[in-house]
Amino acid sequence: MDQKRLTENIISQIKGSISLETAKLLMDKVEDYARKKGLACVIAVDDAHGNPVAVHVMEDAFLVSYEVATQKAYTAVAVKMSTMQLHDMVQPGGTFYGLEAMHNGKIVGFGGGVPLKIGGKIVGGLGVSGGTGEQDNDVAEYGLKAFAEITGEQ
Repeated sequence: MDQKRLTENIISQIKGSISLETAKLLMDKVEDYARKKGLACVIAVDDAHGNPVAVHVMEDAFLVSYEVATQKAYTAVAVKMSTMQLHDMVQPGGTFYGLEAMHNGKIVGFGGGVPLKIGGKIVGGLGVSGGTGEQDNDVAEYGLKAFAEITGEQ
């Protein structure tokens, strides 16, 4: 890891939240992966409090993907788990059934949102929207690997 990234990692740990610089590095890697998969996605990154840090819209992404990606990033931080994990829990009879309706549409229960962690602590959330829930989840899971590489959390 170069000195700049090491310094960024330390600053992120101290602040307890992802920085814009790290978010931009992450979004670039996620965009490259999505493109290789043939997807045009919206990639959103929130801080540890669920506030937007950055949103990147790939050319030809669905209009609805902007809102969905930001909701996925928020959800991952708010419930401290991936939106794919949350999926079954928000179905009728599930532990969190009705949760999606309680938060004015900010909580979503389909794949593509993951919490970002440094040292086991959530520092942000990544939301990806542009394909099916499974495709978005695949891209978001790649984002976790890219985030670990960027921050040295391998």
